[in-house]
Amino acid sequence: MRDKTMSADEAVSRLSSGMTLGIGGWGSRRKPMALVRALLRSEITDLTVVSYGGPDVGMLAAAGRIRRLVTAFVTLDSIPLEPHYRAARERGAFALTEIDEAMFLWGLRAAANRLPFLPVRAGFGSDVMRVNPGLKTVTSPYEDGETFVAVPALRMDAALVHVNRADRSGNGQYLGPDPYFDDLFCAAADTAYVSCERIVDTAELTKEGPPQTLLVKRHTVTGVVETPNGAHFTSCAPDYGRDEAFQQTYATTPWPDFEAGYLGGDEQAYQAAVREGT
Repeated sequence: MRDKTMSADEAVSRLSSGMTLGIGGWGSRRKPMALVRALLRSEITDLTVVSYGGPDVGMLAAAGRIRRLVTAFVTLDSIPLEPHYRAARERGAFALTEIDEAMFLWGLRAAANRLPFLPVRAGFGSDVMRVNPGLKTVTSPYEDGETFVAVPALRMDAALVHVNRADRSGNGQYLGPDPYFDDLFCAAADTAYVSCERIVDTAELTKEGPPQTLLVKRHTVTGVVETPNGAHFTSCAPDYGRDEAFQQTYATTPWPDFEAGYLGGDEQAYQAAVREGT
């Protein structure tokens, strides 16, 4: 099996401006923040970002890297609305496609299965259809004749996700209470880069969790990046919880000050700044 290990900067060097980029995790939970920070150190911009949004979206939006955002929400969980995302959206910094959470999920499933769309019942009776006039409906060809929303596939050029453990060939393992949809992001993208808390031998993967936790499959993964504390400041249960104090610092600090104080150097400098700042 091929060794797919690389650094965060090497993974980002394979991305380019104008891409459609998926980012796994959920809100302020198990986000691939080390990869996002590496992305912010690059010159890559003009991105279409697909994400159940958290600080990944907030940082990229504040830095002016997003052209369009496709999302169901952008939250820090304990802080309901991501403040840097909100500020960027209020000044019209990027276009927004906002859909229902279930519609987003089925868009990922459609892309992962290389289907153009999947039919869902979600969306009817809400403003989702009004604010997304491009959404179309389909009628069942069977006797029921029911009408559904045809959710288009959320195909991506690349995806970034973070898991607890991975092996060198790209098998990824989550150990927390929720897998989110990281496996679908990887399957729905042309390339996928998985960061993890620790790289282990393949045989070691089933020592901390059952086979059902090996949700990310190597055939969907392009690169593996070992990044201890790589989801900080979001949670990565059971390895660590969300750093609420640092999240509050992030949420209340003007973006130029936060960027200068914490994102000016490499990942080691960031981790050192976190230790000194908290």
